[in-house]
Amino acid sequence: MTRDKIKSEIIRIFSEQFEIDNPGLDDDLRQVHEFDSIDAIELLREIEILLGSELTRAEKKNAMEIRTINQILDYIEGLAQSRAGGETKTRPA
Repeated sequence: MTRDKIKSEIIRIFSEQFEIDNPGLDDDLRQVHEFDSIDAIELLREIEILLGSELTRAEKKNAMEIRTINQILDYIEGLAQSRAGGETKTRPA
């Protein structure tokens, strides 16, 4: 999945799930859009759906410092690369 595709999906998720339209890529989501911890949990679930696999506890913990869309894109790209390398933890059917 390309960065542009990931960006499109994240922007769609922010619009549909959080009613945040056209967030700046470097906006501090907490300060500018009042994105809170409950929103973050929902976003992690959407990222799991996007990736097609569950996030590990460590991966979720690593996400706690994310503040911007660009950081979300970097995070997802890293996860996608690690999963492409055979480290996929899939969800039971």
